[in-house]
Amino acid sequence: MEQNTAAVIRLESVHKTYHLGEVQVHALRGVTLQIRSGEFVAIMGASGSGKSTLMNILGCLDRPTKGHYWLDDADISHMSKNELARIRNRKLGFVFQQFNLLSRTSALENVELPTIYAGIPPAERHKRAREALERVGLGDRAEHHPSQLSGGQQQRVAIARALVNHPQIVLADEPTGNLDSRTSVEIMDILQRLNEEEGLTVVIVTHEPDIARYAMRAIEFRDGKIRRDQEIEERQIAREVLPTLPSLEDADAEEAEEESKVAPGESPAKAPA
Repeated sequence: MEQNTAAVIRLESVHKTYHLGEVQVHALRGVTLQIRSGEFVAIMGASGSGKSTLMNILGCLDRPTKGHYWLDDADISHMSKNELARIRNRKLGFVFQQFNLLSRTSALENVELPTIYAGIPPAERHKRAREALERVGLGDRAEHHPSQLSGGQQQRVAIARALVNHPQIVLADEPTGNLDSRTSVEIMDILQRLNEEEGLTVVIVTHEPDIARYAMRAIEFRDGKIRRDQEIEERQIAREVLPTLPSLEDADAEEAEEESKVAPGESPAKAPA
């Protein structure tokens, strides 16, 4: 889908200061930033760089101490908690590193949760949740509980949950942090397809340069400021990378074969120095 040139996210001179006793922590220091509708952006930086604080502000989970944040031309900088909650539910979808699924409920029920908060009638809730699971390739796992799903499948459920209210923007905080390499690329494939085929704006926080290369643009934070903001010149396309990676079954078989070559009680031989 062709990218819209309008800015859906605009920050102007945004500061965020936390007060820890008598100590002031300046998490963001005058950040000015625009993200266009239909972009796929990676936010990078070391721990304490300000990237998580930025994500909280973008997700209307926190407000700037100073400066302005416009989301789809609405200045959310001084909105009430109830107004922010309505915007989160209507415009934003969230994906987290820890999945945050309810363990005693099915995949379908987990995906339905945002629609309950939005006051959507039950029949429409079920329909939307099943459609969202189909979009991430889990239509046949709707009745499974999280304990019956792999880590990658649980993250797919989390993405489906983020999609169920038809948001404009998906915010993903370290979405591959708990996943193996192949599953990480599978998740990036889903996010890329949502971005390219459906025009969703996607913003991910990651500390992994390899994951950032699946985005269109990388913004690096350090000490609460943007240190670098550039287009990704050699962007990775997940659907092209996946065929080059071994499946989990192949990796397990290779590991088992290697172990079978070692006699019981022995350690694998080390290569000569």
